[in-house]
Order: sequence, then structure tokens, then C-alpha cells
Amino acid sequence: MNRDEVLAAYERQVRIRQGERVGRVVRKAAKGGWNGILWSDLDEETADAEIAGQRAYFAALKRDFEWKLYSHDRPADLAKRLLAAGFTAEPEETLMAAEAAAVAAEPRLPEGVELRVAEDPAGIDLLVQAHEQAFGMSLPGLRERVLRRLSERPESMVAVVAMAGDRPISGARLNLDPDTEFAGLFGGGTVAGWRGRGVYRALVAYRARVAVERGYRYLHVDASDESRPILLRLGFEPLGTTTPYVRAPGA
Repeated sequence: MNRDEVLAAYERQVRIRQGERVGRVVRKAAKGGWNGILWSDLDEETADAEIAGQRAYFAALKRDFEWKLYSHDRPADLAKRLLAAGFTAEPEETLMAAEAAAVAAEPRLPEGVELRVAEDPAGIDLLVQAHEQAFGMSLPGLRERVLRRLSERPESMVAVVAMAGDRPISGARLNLDPDTEFAGLFGGGTVAGWRGRGVYRALVAYRARVAVERGYRYLHVDASDESRPILLRLGFEPLGTTTPYVRAPGA
């Protein structure tokens, strides 16, 4: 896999296409959904004015928003400019990609664990429960966002839950946006007591297989420090890093 070529394709097919092009940025504004800046084409002369303009836009909507910054974005000091404008940096993640066919496999699960596709409200409740227990935090709005997407565009997402008996121990999603070679991996965190037993790897293998069946060439994921070593062993390659910079309306 040629990293430069894959990153260029990711820029064209994923970052730029997922929102609305407004001048020098691609922006997404969704009531009850994710709000923020997905991509930008800035330099030292235009960055500060663009940041101020987007702050004003989302402040008028009274919404939190995120500026999703990648390590190759310009200008080189864009992170410092965002901090100076009142944004807060969240933990850095690694943008990783792999050929889906190279990762796809029959999931190998621990004894007593099975995968269930979540397609209805009860299944999504299990997915959210697994996410919140794995990450140790409340995830407001996730249930509604997933249900809305499955209702409006059921072909664009697969949600799956790893169950140990009646207990959800891990949940994961596969985003399948149209007109792109890339399928996105989201979630996958595993609750304490089940980590290190192959559940995360099984969820990756399952989703990779679905992606191949649906005709997608690549998988992409924003990997945490915990998942990055596992993904490297599975054949994913780092393309760079990404850091969310967030800002509340009154900040």
C-alpha cells in the first residue's frame, strides 16, 4: 500500500466529501449530530480570519463544534492558532488505513462470546451500553445519531455488539459512505475483564469482511494509543495523526 497515494485518496474521498465546501473549509453542521470542520485549505494569511469566521458561525447556532486537525494540515502552526482562539485540544489519535481484503477474516472469539448485529433500538441500547462501560463515560446523543442513520440510510452503517451471555462487552460500527473506496471503523472499545482476549481483533475482522462484501477497498480508523499496536499487527499503516480541537458556544 502506497501511503502517500492512500492519504491523497482519503483527503479527496473522505474528508472533502463528508461536509459542505464553504470557501476554504469543509464544514458539517447538523442539529443533534456532529458539528465541525473536516478539512481546510489555509495559509498564514488566511488562517486566523477563517477560524474567527467559523467561531462566529457556530456561536450563532449556539452549538459546540470541533476542528478536526490533521498533522499534514497547513499552516504548520494551525494548532497554536486554534488554541489561541479558545479551542481545547483532545487526545491525539493516529490516522491508520489498510487494504480491507488483507484484514478480512472469520472472527475468532473467546469461548462464550458471540457477535450480534444491532439493527433496532434494543440492539443500539446494547451498543451504547458497551461503549459507555468500555470508555467509562456517558456518550449523550450517540444512541439518537446511530438510530437516525440506520433509519435514514440503513445501507451506510453496520453496528455490531460482542455479547458474553446477556452482557454487552464491546460495540463497534462500520460506516459505509457511498462513492468512496474507504469504509470507516468506529468504536470497538472492550470492557475491563475482557481486554486482551481477542474481542477487538474479532470486531475488526468482521467489519473488514463486511466492507469487502460491500465493495470497499480500504479501511480507515482514528486509532487511540491502546488500539494502535493491535491495528499495526493486523496490517494497518499510519498515515499521520489527527487531533480534535473543540470549542463551546460561549468559550
